[in-house]
Amino acid sequence: MKYFLAVSVLISACFSVQAQEKMKPEDTEVWTPVPKTVTVDGEKMIPSDAIVLFDGSSLDAWISSKDKKSAAPWTIEDGFFTVKPGSGGIETEQQFEDYQLHVEWRSPLVIKGEGQGRGNSGIFMQGLYEVQVLDTYNNKTYVNGQAASIYKQHIPLVSAVKEPGEWHRYDIIWTAPRFNEDGSVKEKARVTVLHNGVLVQNNVEVKGTTEYIGMPKYEAHGAGPIALQDHGDLVSFRNIWIRPL
Repeated sequence: MKYFLAVSVLISACFSVQAQEKMKPEDTEVWTPVPKTVTVDGEKMIPSDAIVLFDGSSLDAWISSKDKKSAAPWTIEDGFFTVKPGSGGIETEQQFEDYQLHVEWRSPLVIKGEGQGRGNSGIFMQGLYEVQVLDTYNNKTYVNGQAASIYKQHIPLVSAVKEPGEWHRYDIIWTAPRFNEDGSVKEKARVTVLHNGVLVQNNVEVKGTTEYIGMPKYEAHGAGPIALQDHGDLVSFRNIWIRPL
């Protein structure tokens, strides 16, 4: 029996080699569909197919998370906007599912507080799943809550933080969760994060919604907004764009 199997495998391999040798280069060439052309121009390096969520002058794409009928109340100056403590978070009026997101942020120039109380904000995918924003430069805190963590879920592979007052870049590739008709999870969300050009989250599986107390969980939902957190600190943002995938 073993001899028969070995001979069968050998014969199969021979036929495979012969078929490979008979193939022409064009047998494995694919010509359509042709990918569309996307250009990246300008100082901000924004892809031509991106939706600009903040252009440096207007928060028209954003609304108050407290009162979704109200405009975003945060302060705009010099091409960036800053959290207005106590006003609540803001979120995009438009809803998204899978996407590439670019956000630049800066912790407060004046250092105040420590741990989670220093330069704290957050970027929420679909309004539910947080990539942490925090000043963790010489600032000790729990590592699954430091900058670029998937808050309380995934520790960054490395720390790429800059000194307070310098601008950070997050490039986030988000794959939304999928749900069955009965509301159960079909596929969990996945996320990749580059922090200042450094890979810090490598296609990790998101365990569920971001929870400060307790365990993450999933409840069926559709597309959702990009949300920014008011944690009481003067964190600033600029150059925000998104490419739905």
